Amino acid sequence: MARISSIIGVSILLFILYIAYTGAITPMDLILGAIASVIIASFTADLVVEKAGKLVNIKRWCYTIAYAILYLTVIEAKAHWDVVKRILHPKVPVNPSIVRIPYEVESDYAKTTIANSITNTPGTVVVDVDDKRKVFYVHWIDAKVVEDEKARKEVSFTFEKYAKKIFD
Repeated sequence: MARISSIIGVSILLFILYIAYTGAITPMDLILGAIASVIIASFTADLVVEKAGKLVNIKRWCYTIAYAILYLTVIEAKAHWDVVKRILHPKVPVNPSIVRIPYEVESDYAKTTIANSITNTPGTVVVDVDDKRKVFYVHWIDAKVVEDEKARKEVSFTFEKYAKKIFD
């Protein structure tokens, strides 16, 4: 039953991604997309899904959707605007630093989500992860603070909050 749940969940995710990226909504495209999604999910579900029960948890899906909307609209827009202002400013005000940012999540999926969110946000990039100390080392274009917890609050707090609710 867990394997079937995994295949169904991964199939749905793949199908949504297929529709979102291709924009194809003709009946033939939808049928081929659904078939391809099920075939790919059959081979990859065990690799992608750690605990099948998490896939059918509606609360996790709601957090995922809320996070995607927040990240893709508000967080990304603010970060892009900040970098654009720095580029266009005559003196290019930057204060680069590599800061240590602790995390409290457990699953690899949650850590990866946080690291990807940091890296995909303009002005920050994860350069190393120390699993033993549970910290990310992040290059930050304008390090407002360098203390671990303060940097965490500035850079990754929101990412971690959602990653924990979605994956842990």
